[in-house]
Parts: sequence; structure tokens; C-alpha cells
Amino acid sequence: MALISEYEEEDSGTKPSSSAASPPAQPSTFTAPFDPSNPLGIVEKLFDFLAAECDYLSNAAAEKEIAAAAKAAKEKRRRKEEAAAEREKADAAAKASESNKRLKEEVKDEKKKDEKKEENGVRVPNKGNGLDLDNYSWTQTLQEVTVLVPVPHGTKSRFVVCDIKKNHLKIGLKGQPPIIEGELYKPIKVDDCYWSIEDQNTISILLTKHDQMEWWKTLVKGGPEIDTQKVEPENSKLADLDPETRQTVEKMMFDQRQKQMGRPTSDEIQKQDILKKFMAEHPEMDFSRAKIN
Repeated sequence: MALISEYEEEDSGTKPSSSAASPPAQPSTFTAPFDPSNPLGIVEKLFDFLAAECDYLSNAAAEKEIAAAAKAAKEKRRRKEEAAAEREKADAAAKASESNKRLKEEVKDEKKKDEKKEENGVRVPNKGNGLDLDNYSWTQTLQEVTVLVPVPHGTKSRFVVCDIKKNHLKIGLKGQPPIIEGELYKPIKVDDCYWSIEDQNTISILLTKHDQMEWWKTLVKGGPEIDTQKVEPENSKLADLDPETRQTVEKMMFDQRQKQMGRPTSDEIQKQDILKKFMAEHPEMDFSRAKIN
């Protein structure tokens, strides 16, 4: 009997008390596919999971807490989108500022080039692709040159001296030094030239170019010259040209713009394309030192 009593006492000493803590619950894993076209589907699956795994949804405050969590998530996304929009706006403003800065620098550089050209005797053409001078002005198209010479109001044609020759022009008033006199920049078709008095105060002279595929740099040789790379013919004038001439003019305009930007002309581009094609057809050849002259 003693032995049994002793065993029972020892056994009762090792038995855990009813007040000892139960082992913690193991976390469950929730996985579900997400369909962007039906976002509510995954929310419903989450609620089903909560109902099966715990009694949280039975809590009286659960509905308010879930609504608050949804509201907080919505607010977080709104702030994130606003921040992204602000960054995008700032980036756009920075790019615009940089673009404006580059444009101003380009305009400034172009102005310096124009000033340098004027110092060297080359000027920017007027709106008529000619030049405005103190005592006369002239404009041009590819076919014609128009010269305007201001004279005292009421001047009659009999007081005008106008001598138009193939390579020479003389304009003035009788008894006075010529207003314009010199060798023309290029030959003209004398039979297609004429002059008249406009508004009784301006001598207007129309000169028809012999070579109608070239812009004049100056009216008479030795006079101020324009930068023909800045000549801009009107679209309406281009439309009046025959297809072949218009194609040539447009090519000239393209080449002028390319030269202003330091880029290859149409002829240079064509040569580069020919070389690239030839290189592609002959990969066995070494073109590392090839140059286009």
C-alpha cells in the first residue's frame, strides 16, 4: 500500500494544472486568384475565409472597422495618385523650362550668328526675301525681283531716269545723282522688265530673272548682301510653280534648313544611304576608314 501511495503522489506532482496556458493558435494562410474585372470577388472570398477561420465578423464593431479600413485604403491611393500627378507636373514643368532655356539659347546663338554675318556684310533678308535700305528696297521670288524707290510726292514719269539692261541697272531722277546704279547680281530678261510710278511717290521696277532657279544675294554687285539660307518663299508662291520647279525649290529650302541646323543636305543623305547599302551588301569589306567627300 505504501508503494502505491508513493506512486500516486509522484504522479500527481507531474500532472499539469488546469490553470496552465493552452498552446497558441497557428496562423492560417489565405490565397485567392484576383480578377481585375471583378475586384469584389476576392473581397467576398476574404470574408468567407474570415467567417470560416474565426468569429471576427460576429463582432459588433467589425462592420465599422472594415468600412474604416476601406476608407483608409482609398485615401492612401488618392494621396499616392496626387503625389504621382505632382511629380509628373513637376517633371513636365522642368522639361518645359529646360526646353525654353534651350530655345532661348538657340535664339541667342542665332542672333549672334546674324550679328556676325552683318558685321561681315551679310544680312538677314526682309519679309520679301530681299533687303530694306535707306534709299530703296528690293524683294524677290525665284522668277522676279521687285525694286521700290521712294521719290518726292507728285513725281512724274518724265522726270525719272530708268535704264534697264541685261546686266546693269540705273535708277534716279533727272538732274540728280543716280539712286541706284551698278552691275546686277545676275542677268535679267530685259524684254520682260518694266517700271512705273506708284501713288505718285514710288518708282516700282520689275526685273525678270534669266536664271529662275537661284536666289539673289544682292541687287547690284558690291551692295549689301543677304543670307540666302534664311530665304523663306511663301507657300502660295510654291503652289504656282510647275511640279519640277516646285520640287527643286522645296529641295533647296530643305537643304537650307539642314545647313542652318548643321545637318546633312539631301545630296549628302543620299550619298550616306548609298554607302550604307553598299556596306550591307559587302560585309566582308572594311569600311572603318571610308569617308564621303
